[in-house]
Amino acid sequence: MLTFDDFAKKWKIDPAPLKPVARRYPFRLHSYFEGLIHTNDDAIWKQAVPDAHELSDLSGFEDPLSEEKLSPVPDLVHRYPNRVLWLVSDRCALHCRFCTRKRRWAESRSPKNPPDLKPALDYIAAREQIVDVLLSGGDPLLLPEERLCEILSKLREIKHVQIIRIGSRVPCALPGVISPRLAAMLSQFHPLFVNIHFNHPLEVTAESGRACSILANAGIPLGSQTVLLRGVNDSETVLAELFHKLLSIRVRPYYLMQMDLTAGTAHFRTPVSTGLRILRTLRNRISGPAMPHFVIDLPGGRGKMALLPNMIREINDKEMIVENYTGQSCVYPLLEGEQEALKAEMAAR
Repeated sequence: MLTFDDFAKKWKIDPAPLKPVARRYPFRLHSYFEGLIHTNDDAIWKQAVPDAHELSDLSGFEDPLSEEKLSPVPDLVHRYPNRVLWLVSDRCALHCRFCTRKRRWAESRSPKNPPDLKPALDYIAAREQIVDVLLSGGDPLLLPEERLCEILSKLREIKHVQIIRIGSRVPCALPGVISPRLAAMLSQFHPLFVNIHFNHPLEVTAESGRACSILANAGIPLGSQTVLLRGVNDSETVLAELFHKLLSIRVRPYYLMQMDLTAGTAHFRTPVSTGLRILRTLRNRISGPAMPHFVIDLPGGRGKMALLPNMIREINDKEMIVENYTGQSCVYPLLEGEQEALKAEMAAR
């Protein structure tokens, strides 16, 4: 793992202006992902390297999805009636500078003193409506194998838990962690799915392809969640290449996500109309399985919404009014001057 000083020295940048950023939002980068950087400020660099905008941005929320408010017990988020999000790890292969959980980066616990599993397991076991558990963090695939196996085993002891999903960036950002032994352990707990975070074609390498093959050969369905990021992947050409490459390594593009309204990340944010335009342009130009859903995770923990014309009720100068999965009206703020482009995109669809 590289320190920020080591990284700055290697890339010949002055670390001093960015030290306050790294103190607030710690830098974490392994040599594998650093090796994907071609030039200063390219698409990989922007995702991993601190930026002064992270401190100057006064918009957004520390907890944009209200995960803390929706946590009935520590580290368990219960937003939807029949499924929960369980944050089982606080370690990542990479600190993505646009992360929705940047607020938790400085709270790393010692591996020798892991959190108690019992409160979350008791909560899930007591509620038969919970049939689907998503493990996230941090990254579950960075847990010691014995610990991850323990979590999966205990979930499988709860009869009403039918589906287990794991959200991970490890196959993309630290693929050497994925081994046949790990995949064999995971395969004991089917139906189990792994959703991987890929954002750019440069991340689809021989190593990441090999990691995905190991998982897929163990019978584990793989999907990708891509975050739409200004200056990283906000073009039809880049995303078409990414989605095609993902299919070639047996990863199904699942979500293209409008970036969460996290504090310190506004410099990554694209207009909503950009995602709509890109997918409209790509439709029928790339194969059907390569087309993801374009979704917004609504502020305040209102849930994910696939952005479709009939779910937008109103567009005005500062916001759009949308209908979430419960039929409730929700407000989503727009960038200045975005409303006309968004109206045009909705008309074009």
